[in-house]
Amino acid sequence: MKWVHFILSHSIFIAFCSVAMSFQTALLIHLQVDIYEYGFIFFATLCSYNFYWLLSRFSLANHFSLGFFLRNELPEIALLAFSVAGMAWCFWYSPLQPGKLWPAMGLTILYALPLLPFQFLRFTRKAGVLKTTLLAFTWTYVTAYIPLHTTVVGMSPAEWFIFTRRFLFMLMLCIIFDSRDIAVDKIRGLRSLATDLSPKTLRYLIFMLFVTLFASNFLFYYFGVSIPETIALQLSTFALLITWYYSTKKQGYFFYYFIVDGLMLFSALATYIAAI
Repeated sequence: MKWVHFILSHSIFIAFCSVAMSFQTALLIHLQVDIYEYGFIFFATLCSYNFYWLLSRFSLANHFSLGFFLRNELPEIALLAFSVAGMAWCFWYSPLQPGKLWPAMGLTILYALPLLPFQFLRFTRKAGVLKTTLLAFTWTYVTAYIPLHTTVVGMSPAEWFIFTRRFLFMLMLCIIFDSRDIAVDKIRGLRSLATDLSPKTLRYLIFMLFVTLFASNFLFYYFGVSIPETIALQLSTFALLITWYYSTKKQGYFFYYFIVDGLMLFSALATYIAAI
């Protein structure tokens, strides 16, 4: 259906997923997060993804025409403007401090550097491992740090535990998407962790990440995570591994933008059910 395709292709679904992961953080650490903070995270995700999409269309076009660009990318431009307005509105009413947001903006800009049409920035297209790691860290920062009511130096062991596990979870997700885009990235001269590592090495890395996620969950007792929540996290870890396995086969649009992205929503929903 057209409306489902619109939600998936214009990053609306993944913006909901970012809110879900932030909500999971609050559940696991027993925080009360203001509704406007969730709103800000939703609009910030929507803004960054549509900004990156528009920038990629501009950067990779052989010939650029402003009129043609405005006509054909009108939905993305409208969503970008809408998300900027939503960010401003939610930030105004939320207790968020600007100091927490500048790093997130900086990380988003760093990730977009390879797409900027400047010759002196061409070297950034070769930062394959860094590109994938940066995206995973950005997701972790937004969904596992911004909701916290503390600074980096004030984070508790439980908060660091959730932050670290979130990074490993997001890194596995990013690798799945990078593996899908290997052929396209090579054509465009872009590099990622999947293009820099051999398939065999990439499989070893996936299994190492899975084992680390799985094993670390047995430390739940020391970080205030309940047994039902631990089981939910383990189910999410296994679901991630199974999804990676199926991603090694030929898959379509719906698989990546609903199933793979939906793992974030699944993990948060499983945790919520476990916490009831």
